[in-house]
Amino acid sequence: MGLRIDKMLANMGYGTRKEVKKLLKSGVVKIDGVVVKDPKTQVNPTEQVVTVRGKEVEYKEFIYLMMNKPPGVVSATEDVVEETVVDLLEEEDRVFSPFPVGRLDKDTEGLLLLTNDGQLAHQLLSPKKHVPKTYFAVIEGEVTEEDVAAFRHGVVLDDGYETKPAELVVLKSGLRSDVEVTITEGKFHQVKRMFRAIGKRVVYLKRIQMGPLVLDPLLDLGEYRELTDEEVEMLKQFRP
Repeated sequence: MGLRIDKMLANMGYGTRKEVKKLLKSGVVKIDGVVVKDPKTQVNPTEQVVTVRGKEVEYKEFIYLMMNKPPGVVSATEDVVEETVVDLLEEEDRVFSPFPVGRLDKDTEGLLLLTNDGQLAHQLLSPKKHVPKTYFAVIEGEVTEEDVAAFRHGVVLDDGYETKPAELVVLKSGLRSDVEVTITEGKFHQVKRMFRAIGKRVVYLKRIQMGPLVLDPLLDLGEYRELTDEEVEMLKQFRP
């Protein structure tokens, strides 16, 4: 896999192409111990060692990040008004141009995957794949066994769409009920609209799982981490 040295260094956060050219000209970049100054020089980052000022450049093509999305932030790469999930990333991660896989409503918290691996994103978002997504929700009003049965059959939303069967688990029932709900599709505001269809209101919503990927309990709101190799592999192999 050949890659121009200036493109590789720019991708890895060493500056713009212009800045990288200056860096190369200064003679601090080496491939396998040999100084390179020509930005067009081809490098195979998986087989050759690139160093900048003696420090090895760890090349990776894809980045996979798990974020605990805070409320008030939009699931987009850019927005002229609102703060986006990409704005929460460190510059060294932003250079990979990751994007959120699917959306979480602005006021919804929880698990969000960001990556620049378009193939994996497509696999997880394809309606044909029916990738399950599990949410923890606090509901105003008592959630009953009738509601569980209604979700199991699928409910009709405000626009006449009948949802696929969903699994509703009541953790605590009362004036406010704690539930977990698992859906296999991703219609706009779906969980909120499903509860509205049975006369209930969602007051708090947090996604805790997507396919085999579970939100890391150690991540505070707004924090993120790279996925482990095992988690990436698990997502790639996942077949619902």
